[in-house]
Amino acid sequence: MEFLHGILPYIQIVLSVMLIITVLLQQTGASLGGAFGADNFSSGFHTRRGLEKTLFYATIAIGILFALSALVNLIY
Repeated sequence: MEFLHGILPYIQIVLSVMLIITVLLQQTGASLGGAFGADNFSSGFHTRRGLEKTLFYATIAIGILFALSALVNLIY
């Protein structure tokens, strides 16, 4: 149990950096005009394919792992 308590902060740091990187690498379809009320519906909805889809699922998986590590850190 001490081993988990000692290594868990490092796991959370690595997961948080990975989560930040995957979020920043994702492309957004929203442009600046969408913030001011312009019609932005056509560029916001598209099908993810290839690397974009893999990156999307990786972001979800890393987010879940980070949340679980935070929960484990809270419990122990």
